[in-house]
Amino acid sequence: MRALYIASTGMAAQERNVEVISNNIANMRTTGYKKQRAEFQDLLYQQLRRAGSQSSDAGTIVPVGVEIGSGVRTAATSRVTSQGSVVPTEKELDLAIRGEGYFVITLPDGRTAYTRDGSFERSATGEIVTVDGYTVQPGIVIPEDARDIAINASGVVEAYIGTESTPTELGQVQLATFVNTAGLASIGENLFSETPASGAPQTGMPGTNGVGDLLQSYLEMSNVNAVTEIADMISAQRAYEMNARVISGADEMLRATANLT
Repeated sequence: MRALYIASTGMAAQERNVEVISNNIANMRTTGYKKQRAEFQDLLYQQLRRAGSQSSDAGTIVPVGVEIGSGVRTAATSRVTSQGSVVPTEKELDLAIRGEGYFVITLPDGRTAYTRDGSFERSATGEIVTVDGYTVQPGIVIPEDARDIAINASGVVEAYIGTESTPTELGQVQLATFVNTAGLASIGENLFSETPASGAPQTGMPGTNGVGDLLQSYLEMSNVNAVTEIADMISAQRAYEMNARVISGADEMLRATANLT
């Protein structure tokens, strides 16, 4: 029976929905994480009686047709890029983006990646890097004898070198923006890569031309709302159960039909 296959697509779709929700919940404490949302589309329809066709030789038109759907499929797992909560950390190299933009990261193989995770460290050579040791562009180096490192809202990095009484500018953190941030590809480690859907990155100074500004000694947490995710999880479970009951009902109908012979 067609109902068996239709209900199976519904179960598969809700299983995927639960997988997306569980990943959101798992990353509730992941710095800079942006939650995902599963989106669905109905499948092709079989036209048993087409609306608009003639129903008699007199030219009368069928006002409403007969269509039987074939189920549902997962169309996308879109990423919600709303601002996450910003929390203080008291660590001088922690940076939070307030507004639009991504930190630009150079990977070991030379590729460029992007992240909202601003938990940075100093490498053995004094360069500002991610927790995995990837260089934060444009490759700012903090001297070994630097003290009182300050990063302002525009991304300018300053520090007092040695016994100097005035701060020295060491560089400026740049941010990248995209026309379609939801089109970025997740590559793990809190990193994203550019895709044809995201558009080319536009690199600029924080706080200018729509680019967000920076907060030193703060981190942006994930934008996952635990209550919403649990409610969505319960809804997905109930939808899965209802599809399973459809399969059970169709099985009972087939069994009754088989017992007639």
